[in-house]
Amino acid sequence: MIDHKLYIKRCLQIAKNGVGVSRPNPSVGAVVVYQNKIIGEGFTSAYGGNHAEVNAINAVKDKVLLKEATIYVTLEPCSHFGKTPPCADLIVKHQLKNVVVGCVDSNSLVAGKGIERLINAGINVIVGVLEDECKEHHNRFFTVQNKKRPYIILKWAQTKDGFVAPLTKDEQKPVWISNPYSQQLVHKWRAQEHGILVGTNTVFADNPKLNVRSWTGQNPVRIVLDRTLRIPENSSVLDGSVKTIIITEKEEYLFESSRELILETIDFSHNLAKQVCNVLQKHQIQSVIIEGGTQTLQTFIDENLWDEARLFVGETTFKVGVKAPVFKKVVKEEINIKTDVLKIYTND
Repeated sequence: MIDHKLYIKRCLQIAKNGVGVSRPNPSVGAVVVYQNKIIGEGFTSAYGGNHAEVNAINAVKDKVLLKEATIYVTLEPCSHFGKTPPCADLIVKHQLKNVVVGCVDSNSLVAGKGIERLINAGINVIVGVLEDECKEHHNRFFTVQNKKRPYIILKWAQTKDGFVAPLTKDEQKPVWISNPYSQQLVHKWRAQEHGILVGTNTVFADNPKLNVRSWTGQNPVRIVLDRTLRIPENSSVLDGSVKTIIITEKEEYLFESSRELILETIDFSHNLAKQVCNVLQKHQIQSVIIEGGTQTLQTFIDENLWDEARLFVGETTFKVGVKAPVFKKVVKEEINIKTDVLKIYTND
């Protein structure tokens, strides 16, 4: 008996290679199997390039085998023309015998139409293999499609006694709570997500670059909440090296918007997190890491606008300092990273 789960697991493994690269398309994984042997596999290329199914089929050396093969995909094959032709049509063209789908696409342009196209062509289709795992992998894509906002990740590090920063410090740079291994992991996350957001106090305290330095990948779009445009013009976030969105309530700007520096005005007095999400949706930001500070994180927690939280607990203590956000959720997973403990939460 064929173990469909085994091959969908492989699809999920290779699909991770496209995270942070394929957007706005979802990072799909695809595997072509002939007589219980993988003969081709692929994941979604950078936007404008091939989809996973195309890469997997192209990887098959002997195309004659496709008529007796099964293609496994994490997400329903598309049925519409975008930057590339429909993947469902390619599968029909090569007359693959079976298609096994992890989960159905909620995009109204697809939403079952790809599966219908395959069935009408006489192809045997199985849907829902490791469905929960596939939906979790595609959570950024589904959040944008279904909730009309980016996937939101809260991230901070706190001491054993619950502080995120000292009350005072001598230099305008971070006081590290997490260890170098955790810090590198954060840069990997930055390369995977579309945007990174901080508040004014974090810019004043740390002058962060908010880019990818300890990992390979694209820099996220920087988003800064600066209610009264207080941050200095020589701040790293205003250096023009990375696309940056400044969200403020001031109507008169000291500097003009440009391709790399965009200014957006909202009302900070109510529903701040919701308004920020609207701005990010306007700019088609699919996911964002919110890295602080406490006030900014607490705003999203209080408005219940978040999907995942990643909390590092270091081995140091401050005794006094800036308190960590008030957060009352049951931890989903704990991971030891040398001297740190990474706690992961989901907002179910």
